[in-house]
Amino acid sequence: MEDSHFRQILGRFGLSWQGYRRVRKGVKKRLVRHMQETGCRNIEDYIQAIEADRNVKMGFERLMTVSISRFFRDRDLWQAIQDRILPILAESPRAVTVWSAGCASGEEVYSFKILWEALRNTRSPLPDVTILGTDICPAYLERAQAAVYSASTVGEVPEALRSACFEKTPGGKYALKPWVKTGISWQAQNLLSDPPGTVFDLVFLRNNLLTYYNDQVKIPAMMKVIDSLAPGGFLIIGSHEKMPIERKDLKR
Repeated sequence: MEDSHFRQILGRFGLSWQGYRRVRKGVKKRLVRHMQETGCRNIEDYIQAIEADRNVKMGFERLMTVSISRFFRDRDLWQAIQDRILPILAESPRAVTVWSAGCASGEEVYSFKILWEALRNTRSPLPDVTILGTDICPAYLERAQAAVYSASTVGEVPEALRSACFEKTPGGKYALKPWVKTGISWQAQNLLSDPPGTVFDLVFLRNNLLTYYNDQVKIPAMMKVIDSLAPGGFLIIGSHEKMPIERKDLKR
């Protein structure tokens, strides 16, 4: 698939060339296979199939997802969460609600849960926490629920927490202990659709909506995400991402 054809697909469906530029080779290979599976001989046929067939569209959307994650990715961010955000959430008079939007294989969800449980050991009482991880790709959600990870994926987990929260498998991987997975639910969801029907004290929206979509698509979706925040809630985006809108009710 030529870059010009890839750009044509991105433009038709509100996706950003800049966001996909570095990962385009792998994504293009997936799309070529999908075109062959659906019997499309050229880009025009493929675009028409995506627009006409719901199953083809769902397959296309899943193939456009990019999952690059690990535990405690962007260590400075997690340090800020630990030092500045968790103490505020710990004062909540009710259960704390967290949404990881575009959760991939669950590393972000479990990173937060590990820090929260570590805080429980030093601070009591601590509110209950409910965490929702959503992603458009069912295969990612299955891996998140299985919660078995490679050594490289857990490489940034401090040794003490790794020993407390994981069990090493015979194959050299790391499986989360069952108690870490409590209070977490998983749901298939497209970030362009309405957010889950609740309000959240903390929303992770890193390296997905703001990276891979153009403004025409991501601004309306972003407005819905912001409206799902509880008063005084926290919205976390990627370190290289920028907000596409200015709102007076958002503070940095």
